[in-house]
Amino acid sequence: MAKVIKSEQEWEKILTPEQFQVLRKKGTERPFTGEYHDSKEKGVYHCAGCGEPLFRSDDKFDSGCGWPSYTAPIKPDAIEAQEDGSHGMRRVETLCGACGGHLGHVFEDGPKPTGLRYCINSAAIKLDKGPAAR
Repeated sequence: MAKVIKSEQEWEKILTPEQFQVLRKKGTERPFTGEYHDSKEKGVYHCAGCGEPLFRSDDKFDSGCGWPSYTAPIKPDAIEAQEDGSHGMRRVETLCGACGGHLGHVFEDGPKPTGLRYCINSAAIKLDKGPAAR
């Protein structure tokens, strides 16, 4: 996968303030407030920063956590994972495989077949509902 590299100033110019806070500053939106937390629309979710496809709507489920949740990324290298010890917790952070933008976290309490729950900020993604996305 081709890596997308931009300066913080370049990211700040192309992202909304909320997207910049989440994707580049590792922020989070409040639960149950994001655009996609309860969306049932079909399509492909892309990184809001670089446009890389990340998740299919068919892999989205209602976990009750207040953020969009997915069982698997669209392809293995779409997401990178790294240890996150912030806020006194041990979690696994998820990053866009192309631009390194913070997406959310992945937990091992999801449904079968993966058993994973990718808990993703709505501000970090954009839904493509076009026919090619299906």
